[in-house]
Amino acid sequence: MDEVPPATRSKCGTHSREAPSSLDGATSSVYVHAPFCVRRCFYCDFAVTVDREGGHDAWLRAISMEWDQIRREELFSFPEPLETLYVGGGTPSLLGTGAMDGLASVLGSRLLSHPFLEWTAEANPESFTPGIARAWREAGVNRVSLGVQSFHEPSLRWMGRLHGSAGAAEAVRNARRAGFGNVNADLIFGLPGRLARDWDDDLERLLDLGVEHMSLYGLTVEPRTPLGRAVADGRERVASEGRYRDEYRAAVERLTGAGYLHYEVSSFAIPGRESRHNEVYWSGRPYLGLGNGAHSFRKPLRRWNLRDWKEYSTSVAKGDSAIAGHELLKRAELRLERIWLGLRARRGVSLASIPARAAAVTERWMRKDWARAEAGRLRLTVEGWLLLDALAIELDEAVTNRRNGE
Repeated sequence: MDEVPPATRSKCGTHSREAPSSLDGATSSVYVHAPFCVRRCFYCDFAVTVDREGGHDAWLRAISMEWDQIRREELFSFPEPLETLYVGGGTPSLLGTGAMDGLASVLGSRLLSHPFLEWTAEANPESFTPGIARAWREAGVNRVSLGVQSFHEPSLRWMGRLHGSAGAAEAVRNARRAGFGNVNADLIFGLPGRLARDWDDDLERLLDLGVEHMSLYGLTVEPRTPLGRAVADGRERVASEGRYRDEYRAAVERLTGAGYLHYEVSSFAIPGRESRHNEVYWSGRPYLGLGNGAHSFRKPLRRWNLRDWKEYSTSVAKGDSAIAGHELLKRAELRLERIWLGLRARRGVSLASIPARAAAVTERWMRKDWARAEAGRLRLTVEGWLLLDALAIELDEAVTNRRNGE
């Protein structure tokens, strides 16, 4: 949903308990994964497990055991209270009313004492009941991210979503009644044309929710999913590249016209309500991930947990490591990631960091209206964001050529 760890996973499958000699910065952000879902969506490739009950007690035990390991390891330091905490999934709203209060007890009151802590939890509309909303708010959660995805009934059924077209509005009402003043809603564009989903109508209904933040994601086809297999077998066809681009452009125009700031390739917010947790990822600052499949980063170290819930929970219960693998990013990898993360956000990259020989690339981007130079920064336009991955690689190659020639 809203939470977006930034880089590709390494092929490395081993983990060393020895820390690198130099790691960057203290950690002020934590992501906690809740893997349970009533069913797996047609397109989903996340680290989820089907469990209608949510596994509240087992989840808290496993997170607590991993957290104890983290503190003994001392690789991620927490000298100050957390600035952001994000509980994603999966479907955290399946965990029941006591889950967030239990998580607060695991992490401890000191870490959650920051006066401006942003604590987000994800929910699906059908399981975000008034009781869940009240319990989360009382526990300290102050931001909710709702997996709306569409308001079109046939599209919801195709995706495997369990809420109907009215479910999102009811979930927002539950959030407001519980006192939430910061709500995100996710929407997916680029669905197969045969579904006859009216994208303009979905955007209007999204705006009608009056939420503070919106995250729009293009449908991606992952090989291991039912969708991936259906596309490979010729049983399903995804949206054409032209319609994908047109829907993205239409969303940008409609949402920015309604006063939302388009501050990252997929993210729109009422000014002042930008996701502070996601900004940690986009700026390359350290973060810790707890739970199966979660990633952690403290430059130059990236590592990731065991993906399967049963394997992860069994491992930590025995006192074994939850870590599946790690990588130490080299200078070239960090440079590419820095470029890609900068270009995906509104802040862009510093013009001063771009060598003279690479300037020909950025000048061509500006001629094609893929980028603009503003206040000493190179920022991608909407058209540039549609080409984000290719442009990041192109700029990195230009910078590399310059440095190799020195």
